[in-house]
Amino acid sequence: MTTFALVHGAWHDAWCWERVAPLLERAGHEVLAPQLPSDDGTADFDAYADLVCDALGGCDDDVVVVAHSLAGATGALIPDRRPVRHLVYLCAAVPAAGLSLLDQWQAEPDMVSPEFGSGWLQGLTEPDDQLRTTWVDLEFARNVFYADCDDATATAAIDHLRPQSGYPWTLPCSLSEHPSVGCTSVVCNEDLVVNPSWSKRVARRIDADIVELPGSHSPFLSQPSAVADVLLRVG
Repeated sequence: MTTFALVHGAWHDAWCWERVAPLLERAGHEVLAPQLPSDDGTADFDAYADLVCDALGGCDDDVVVVAHSLAGATGALIPDRRPVRHLVYLCAAVPAAGLSLLDQWQAEPDMVSPEFGSGWLQGLTEPDDQLRTTWVDLEFARNVFYADCDDATATAAIDHLRPQSGYPWTLPCSLSEHPSVGCTSVVCNEDLVVNPSWSKRVARRIDADIVELPGSHSPFLSQPSAVADVLLRVG
């Protein structure tokens, strides 16, 4: 039995995995979907990773970490903290050792899809004293996060969006190199947040297997069976 740790991305919560988790459990695996302290303006990605490791507790070595979107910066830290058999980046921002995500984006401007890069700041509130932002342009959020979801699914997902502190994005990644663990990068070819071509280039750089899916940034909602199939092949 494999334990899957499903790690949500920015502005999201653990609810986003509700369609994938039962498919993995039905196949006989254990699933954990911890809620990250995304709205805590003092928590960095190391704190996020510590929380995931605490949730994994006494799990054995057969752990697969699945990191969506911004959670790539958290998932990459976990193999240095505990045994992990495989790391799956799902439409994820794969961190660069020693760089903050903001510095990485500046160094690689194509990291983010043009659609997201051109409008995300205007779609959010001004950062508060803990650098937290909240989506106010919900149409923009729907278009970039849930472009291929039906209306009911997109509405439910938007209802679950929450504040996200930008504090972790400003801090250098604490890794000295990418972890030497089996790795898969799942790339959605119509992703409007993380640029698919960037994802594939970085996957080759870290020697990750590349799995391409159609669709946009939230395949756990729009095509949960396809995501589960990929994870079960890994698991």
